[in-house]
Amino acid sequence: MRVLVTGHDGYIGAVMVPWLVARGHEVAGLDTFLFAGCDFGSHSTDVPARQVDVRDVQASDLKGSDAIIHLAALSNDVLGDIDPDLTYKINGRASVRLAKLAKEAGVPRFLFSSSCSMYGTMGEEMLTEESAFNPLTQYAVSKVRVEEGLSKLADTDFCPTFLRNGTAYGVSPKLRVDLVVNNLVGYAVTTGEVLLQSDGSPWRPIVHVEDICRAFAAVLESPREVVHAQAFNVGRTEDNYQIRDIAKVVEEVVPGSRVTFAAGASADSRCYRVDCGKLARTLPDFRPQWNLRRGVVQLYEAYRERGLTGEEFLSTRYTRIGRVKELLKEGRLDSSLRWQSMTAMPGTSDVRV
Repeated sequence: MRVLVTGHDGYIGAVMVPWLVARGHEVAGLDTFLFAGCDFGSHSTDVPARQVDVRDVQASDLKGSDAIIHLAALSNDVLGDIDPDLTYKINGRASVRLAKLAKEAGVPRFLFSSSCSMYGTMGEEMLTEESAFNPLTQYAVSKVRVEEGLSKLADTDFCPTFLRNGTAYGVSPKLRVDLVVNNLVGYAVTTGEVLLQSDGSPWRPIVHVEDICRAFAAVLESPREVVHAQAFNVGRTEDNYQIRDIAKVVEEVVPGSRVTFAAGASADSRCYRVDCGKLARTLPDFRPQWNLRRGVVQLYEAYRERGLTGEEFLSTRYTRIGRVKELLKEGRLDSSLRWQSMTAMPGTSDVRV
């Protein structure tokens, strides 16, 4: 299939693009490249890519695609707090507009990277795709709004699918250390402390970045009628963890590390557990390969192999909000998170990455 991946230069996209290419798909990318140069090791996938802000996409950019995988977004709760209205415009309105343009351009399939954070605070109840939403952040609200908007576009010619990812973790060429598992392992490797920012009591569903790619590939390659206008919690039901239990696994894997708590650590209001059984039942070809301990070992070995230092770990290189604030301070981005000029932008309008 001819697949266009938006946000292909991000944490998930940098893993997904070579994954899809290896499965025989013809892949192209579209990204604004906010995180160009923030690589963790080598990064070369050699697919055609265009440097376009998702807010500026035109129907002509999409024509000829058999499917769009839409990953591009302000990528987490904290980044969304820079300006809540920007989260609405980029994650919400621009995503629905993109889907409308895709439909106009005759693109039949649209896979939306949604989030289990839509469920918000639900305690220890196991949540299915039919459970109520209780979004606590602008990021989570934006995911709800996009799913609602895309559902209205669904018809015989346009098939949207909503993949509600758990909290991602694992090694990527575009590493993020602002994700809980990646963060805890990073602290353990560089400081010897598995540093918890909360009291460790909240529940989170976690899913390895490669298993997210497996889920998207399974949906992409499935019969249309099986996934049409369907939502799927992405992960394994057994991979719901309290943060303190994740920390214990990190402590066991990283030699000499110990669990500690940041000053003033308190309960995190975001707390939810999800049932991922629907995905397994609907798409039996989706077979997750990762569990928490194996993923922690992968991160530990990658951090050690690349000589990750405390300075690098705490820098803006692998932290989304830090990188954006740095670009704003340098005057390379304006207040709407657009590049101020062509000279401020990395790369060119047509690049291969």
